[in-house]
Amino acid sequence: MIEALSLWLIQTIGSLGYVGIFILMAIESSLFPLPSEVVIIPAGYLVHKGEMNYLLVVLMGTFGSLAGACVNYFLALKLGRAILLRYGKYFFFKPHHLEKVETFFKSHGEISTFSGRLLVGVRHFISIPAGLARMNLAKFSLYTILGSFIWVNILTLLGYFIGQNEELIHEYLTYIVIGLVVLAVIGGIIYYKINKVKTTI
Repeated sequence: MIEALSLWLIQTIGSLGYVGIFILMAIESSLFPLPSEVVIIPAGYLVHKGEMNYLLVVLMGTFGSLAGACVNYFLALKLGRAILLRYGKYFFFKPHHLEKVETFFKSHGEISTFSGRLLVGVRHFISIPAGLARMNLAKFSLYTILGSFIWVNILTLLGYFIGQNEELIHEYLTYIVIGLVVLAVIGGIIYYKINKVKTTI
């Protein structure tokens, strides 16, 4: 069954082409539960077979992620505040919580957006607090692109080298995710200490 699913994904990505990668990654970056792994890893395998171009896969994957992230960003920006202020009390979310989100993203929006794009289960939602906090769109886009570019490269390389080996994909992906979490934590600590030094100067 797994082999049949892998074959179907490869054939589907191949038939949809680069536009399909862009659309699927835009969906992946929204709130729909479509893992980026099922889109980019088969594309990486097709790169290995010479049926797709590595750079175009990465670019379409990266900018597809940005497109989906911007949808979430603008939904949160235009509708999120009103919804939270009106209905948030039913979920123990009060106006001062929104103020805290805004304050946090004004100071740490860049690192949060960048690292959030690298973390499983976070990348789908990190655009929402950014939109709620009215984070600068240019900065939001830049750090979304940087984080997405790294993640899409990792998945493309994974597909390129071991695209047909389901067990190896799960094994390596687990190590990669753990490594990214560790790097995000270390990066966060370094960022915090640099910021602390700046505020004391």
